[in-house]
Amino acid sequence: MIDRAAISAARQRLASQPHFLRSTPLLRLPGAALGVDCAEVWLKLEHLQVGGSFKARGMLYRLLANPVPDSGVIIASGGNAGIAVAAAAHALGVRCEVFVPEVSPEAKRARLRALGAEVVVTGAAYAQAYEACVARQQATGALQAHAYDQPDVVAGAGTLALEMEEQAGRLPDTLLVSVGGGGLIGGVAAWVESRAHVVSLEPERAPTLHAARVAGQPVDVDVSGIAADSLGAKRIGSIAWQVSQHHVHDALLLPDDAIRAAQLWLWRELKLAVEPAAALGLAALQTGVYRTQPQETVGLVLCGANFDPASLG
Repeated sequence: MIDRAAISAARQRLASQPHFLRSTPLLRLPGAALGVDCAEVWLKLEHLQVGGSFKARGMLYRLLANPVPDSGVIIASGGNAGIAVAAAAHALGVRCEVFVPEVSPEAKRARLRALGAEVVVTGAAYAQAYEACVARQQATGALQAHAYDQPDVVAGAGTLALEMEEQAGRLPDTLLVSVGGGGLIGGVAAWVESRAHVVSLEPERAPTLHAARVAGQPVDVDVSGIAADSLGAKRIGSIAWQVSQHHVHDALLLPDDAIRAAQLWLWRELKLAVEPAAALGLAALQTGVYRTQPQETVGLVLCGANFDPASLG
């Protein structure tokens, strides 16, 4: 299981590439500024990270921590992980092939191609793209990067929480974290441990961790809805599942309309242009799905911004 030592090691290794990753801002606002009855809301602006999402951390670490053959690196991704791998591969001069499902937005595919990746569009959902990717990797011997379920990838994601704690000098009381396959919450919860409450948030139409907690083990779920391109895994990752047994306080679900409303609010009121997956935290606060306390400090991770900005119009 990923722990704080692994995340600290990832942070040290990532420091060898200081011109690639960004230390993303931590915006601290009074709860009233967001219409929330709590002391403060912290927004970790990870959508400003290289490649437009937190995934740049784990994907760069995957490439740095492993030998990369001449055939390069290969990944299946709804978009963000692929963009992160492509950006890291471009920076390191490594070949990159990305398998994306048909549900992936054209904006993400275009970004992948601009970074020099070969893009293969296949399968109705992430699971089918992943199967095709595995077959291709077996044929080429490329280094396989997983979108969310490899120790390197999860440890790299955990550096986000480490950085947040450094920036604020402490952790918030509660961290609300969007979940697809679980790479982000696995890393965040492993760093936080029991020092704050970590709460997972998922769309009602993509409930991988919630369904696993109900069943007592990871199970396949049907995936659809507004955030399916980035929160589109059909089963929670094994690493995130293990970490969540120890360090995730609760798993909550949100309807698509609330996620969309929060996404539009972030743009209209704060001029933060983020994809739907990044809006679940605010949606949980504004709908009362997560109920705050008056003296509580709540942290949100705005995890990505790879979407068509025209959809905010």
